[in-house]
Amino acid sequence: MSELAQTSDASAEQFGQQIYARLVRFMYFLAVVAAPVAWTIYGWAFALFFGIGCAVSLLNFYWLKRTLEALVDRTISSGRKPSSAGVIARLLLRYVLIAVVAYVIFNSSAMSAYGLFTGLSLPVGAIMMEAAHQASRELWRRL
Repeated sequence: MSELAQTSDASAEQFGQQIYARLVRFMYFLAVVAAPVAWTIYGWAFALFFGIGCAVSLLNFYWLKRTLEALVDRTISSGRKPSSAGVIARLLLRYVLIAVVAYVIFNSSAMSAYGLFTGLSLPVGAIMMEAAHQASRELWRRL
């Protein structure tokens, strides 16, 4: 591999790590800021299950990163395609966790379910914030 390609790979990996770190910070920020607002507007049940949804969402986001890193490392180190069954099992485990939490909450109240699903959408808000960050950074760079 050429030195230029190695430098490019290192900078791309660093860029990806910076984005991941910002996404996690944005998710924490949104969770901390939105929980009191949700409590004020919708009540304690919504806010509680919003917090649970945020926690599950953050855990899911972390597990997804770890699964992808392990998959890439295994593929690169062995030079062969990893077992499909193992990859699928890890991916499904995350969604089974979300389904179990959603089932328990659906049995309690509709407002709790709304709070959970709002919390589960936490990465969407973080990605929107990251997009705004990147767009503003590019605009300032061009000015």
